[in-house]
Amino acid sequence: MSGPGGATSPGELSGTAGGATASGELSGTAGGASGPGEGSGAAGPAGPDGGVRPSGLRDPGRAVRSLGALTLSVETLVLLLAIQPIRLLGGDLGGTAIGVVVGLAVLAAVLAGSLRRTWAWHAGTVLQGLLMLAGLLHWSLGALGLIFAAVWLYVLHIRRVILG
Repeated sequence: MSGPGGATSPGELSGTAGGATASGELSGTAGGASGPGEGSGAAGPAGPDGGVRPSGLRDPGRAVRSLGALTLSVETLVLLLAIQPIRLLGGDLGGTAIGVVVGLAVLAAVLAGSLRRTWAWHAGTVLQGLLMLAGLLHWSLGALGLIFAAVWLYVLHIRRVILG
């Protein structure tokens, strides 16, 4: 017995726009190439204004902001979780140093929510520099600064490639 949309069993999906068929192939215009020139070239699908979107993403700005926010959120979590192991493994983190680490974590969290603004991307770069300077308080903070600076540079590279 066929259900709504022509599905013959609960596990099958109908071949509607952008949906998957029973064999797992994409159908419709949202998922696969349907027009001449779409999907066959390396440039990507056409955008809403008829121009070609080089990334092929539906909303490239949102995708890039999400990547940046995710990076800064992970940095926040790592900074907060690093306080106790540094203290236990012989690090001499006093109240001032802990305050600096918490302040950097709060700054990273605030910037993660502010990436719609251009200045926040520049402030994220400054944050990585400040974290590397925190290496003067403990070597492991400097190591985290180098790691996250490398990740942030990669995020900026992805942003430049996708947004142009």
